[in-house]
Amino acid sequence: MGQKQRGSSDDNEVKKRRRVGFSVIDDGVEAKDCITIYLVSSKEEFDAPESFVIHPVDLNNFFNDDGKIYGYEGLKITIWVSSISFYSYADIAFLSSSDRGKGITDLKSALQTIFAETLVDSKDEFLQKFMVDNDFLRTNISEGEVLKHKAFTEKICDSNQHTDSSASNVEVVRLVGGNMATGQLYSHLIPLTLLLVDGSSPIDVTDSQWEMYVVCQKTTDQQGEIQYGLIGFSAVYRFYHYPDDSRLRLSQILVLPRYQHKGYGRFLLEVLYDVAIAENVFDFTVEEPLDHFQHVRTCVDTLRLLRFDPIQNIVTKAVSLLKQGKLSKKTHCPRLLPPLSAVEDVRKSLKINKQQFLQCWEVLIYIGLDPIDKYTENFVSIISNRVKYDILGKDSGTSGKQLFDVPSDDQEMSFVMFRSEANEASNTVQMDDNLANQEEQLQKLVLERVNQIKLIAEKVTQLHLENKGVAVD
Repeated sequence: MGQKQRGSSDDNEVKKRRRVGFSVIDDGVEAKDCITIYLVSSKEEFDAPESFVIHPVDLNNFFNDDGKIYGYEGLKITIWVSSISFYSYADIAFLSSSDRGKGITDLKSALQTIFAETLVDSKDEFLQKFMVDNDFLRTNISEGEVLKHKAFTEKICDSNQHTDSSASNVEVVRLVGGNMATGQLYSHLIPLTLLLVDGSSPIDVTDSQWEMYVVCQKTTDQQGEIQYGLIGFSAVYRFYHYPDDSRLRLSQILVLPRYQHKGYGRFLLEVLYDVAIAENVFDFTVEEPLDHFQHVRTCVDTLRLLRFDPIQNIVTKAVSLLKQGKLSKKTHCPRLLPPLSAVEDVRKSLKINKQQFLQCWEVLIYIGLDPIDKYTENFVSIISNRVKYDILGKDSGTSGKQLFDVPSDDQEMSFVMFRSEANEASNTVQMDDNLANQEEQLQKLVLERVNQIKLIAEKVTQLHLENKGVAVD
């Protein structure tokens, strides 16, 4: 880590002056305003890294309680992280340093809380790591289990806006916790996880119930040597499920910034489901999914459900009910939840848990209402009814129990009693006590949900057609 104080032509003159007055209170500087981080893969990228800047979710979180750095004038911190071995180097520059009432932030200590042992002391040592640790990834995954290969074609745009296609072989390797290689690799990935995954904390890789799924890109260099580059990874915990089963819970997933929005995260998620099905675990769950990941997850699951024949009949029945006149004119508006038998079939065959299936169920109905414009009012009605029950059901005198209309195989409609399960995510929306404001909040939630469904449905429909070999504009 390099640290230097930048000189000024007026420094000596300032030192000669004697002033009497009030000392200036140190307002500090927010970490996000003085720190820039680059993820680079070579010395050339180190020298011209502008295209490889990364944007942490919350840098301020690592500096004091208020996220500020104190005691410096003109502070600028530049950090480079190697995407080869994930060592890091920080260059710290400032005009002056003094205690102006709030102390002087220990920058080295603060940076080490993020980068730990990966933070090297000098630029030369950092650049040397590119050659010395060129095989870092290959060495640490060499004893892992290769689960799946896939060829990816990636469009590359140069500085002149010319595009070209580059094909690469991508594979997913499984590493099990409790061994040295897994611990070595994960310890180097912790800083990027802390910086890029909101609310993340390190896992205990000494616990053999943890598994890492590493997405690697295999390329051949000019000497004909096969090189491995990291695209992303996920951390999954294997829980015991009574009496003799297990559940897989996805705790962390990260695709490096330069590889995002190119299908690699979806590929990794599909591999995780393949593992869950092949090993016949009870189900596959996700710990506190962020919005973007939940969008990808629901796209993947809805696409799988579109190909799952056992539920197509009940989806068709639910859709047909929404096409029978305007629901606003009826005294009772159904929620159209799937029967419990379908929920169980989906869990057993696809390993999609109930809560996630219900998210996808609404998308399946939306896709089935083609043309959607003709039935939008009815669709919004059932979403509105579901949102109201989820948020106000218990307070509206039902004591957590609600009566739902459900399509059934043995008769046109049936009714079931439903109680929210303790292990499902509870409603955390704070509703205003004022009824008018409450209704406005509900309508906003309904609109947000309908927009989410629309975006997912459009993406799923596109992918579904592509999988069938239909050209999509």
